[in-house]
Amino acid sequence: MPTPLKTAVVGVTGYAGFELTRLLLRHPRVGPPTLFHRAGEGEETKQLSDLFPQVSGNGSHAVEAFSWSQVRPENVDLLFLATPHEVSREWVPEAVRRGVRVIDLSGAWRLQQAEHRAAYAFQDTDPAAAERLTDQAVYGLPELNRKRLRKAQLVANPGCYATSIILALAPLLQGGLVELAHGVICDAKSGVSGAGKQPSATTHFVEVADNLSAYSVFRHRHVGEILEQLQLSAEQLVFVPHLLPIPRGILSTLYLRLRTVASAAQVEACLRDFYRESPWVRVFSPPQLPQIQFSLRTNFCDLGFCLADDGRRLVLISCLDNLGKGAAGQAVQNMNVMYGWNEQEGLA
Repeated sequence: MPTPLKTAVVGVTGYAGFELTRLLLRHPRVGPPTLFHRAGEGEETKQLSDLFPQVSGNGSHAVEAFSWSQVRPENVDLLFLATPHEVSREWVPEAVRRGVRVIDLSGAWRLQQAEHRAAYAFQDTDPAAAERLTDQAVYGLPELNRKRLRKAQLVANPGCYATSIILALAPLLQGGLVELAHGVICDAKSGVSGAGKQPSATTHFVEVADNLSAYSVFRHRHVGEILEQLQLSAEQLVFVPHLLPIPRGILSTLYLRLRTVASAAQVEACLRDFYRESPWVRVFSPPQLPQIQFSLRTNFCDLGFCLADDGRRLVLISCLDNLGKGAAGQAVQNMNVMYGWNEQEGLA
């Protein structure tokens, strides 16, 4: 048997961090991960089962206060950061300096263009070093970047909304089918866990239950990812996120116009051909459309569409679990690609 991969997770106490830990604990090629909680959550060692009783009876798994002394190549092959954006921005340079590969689940290293990074207001202590790492970071969407991921030292795990929209649009854009002058409208809705575990006035149960609200219109941080990865201009995209009164899941509805008249069979063929070697993207045939419940607690991104009778107006539907393919599941899929394993290992 090959030596199990040594991993560590920082930020286990968050929704994405726990989901990631749960996946790693059952992965056949990974040893028990070293688990850390972040500074500010106390110095004492905790037990994972005390934090998350649902894993009780699965053995003892200590969650320690984070320490750089344990993040060395002899202890950790791959470090997962499920930390706030500003924490990842500060810690990744040190991890890379120590020779450890990193998958970062935050938005700290996803963006190449300074005008898009401005949304995070990063204050880098060494701007030149940060710029070098930005150039080296690989956007962790395996369906688009498999070859680059295999040799990456730093992988920037994509945002959940961005994943759902990029995967839906990429085949049609690369196929030259979209009339960009007409623009693309993305109406996306997410469960509340996408906002993170830290409570706020807008994510309080009383505000979310029996409600549906739009937020961050024209200002959401995932817009930059979508524009950069799809090579679109800001004028070609309208993105409106909404908060659903459910724990997890995303449904994105995309409205666009095709350059020339097409048939439903042509649109479906475009999607299926693009993802023929992508086990975690499912394409639905009309008239069936994806629903959140179909991809919930999986690593699938489900795509479907409806083409108007004029053969030009197209509506795309994209669904995924924001904690699965939108975060932790995608991180594990990226790990599988980085180490040359089957993309479905530990996820199926």
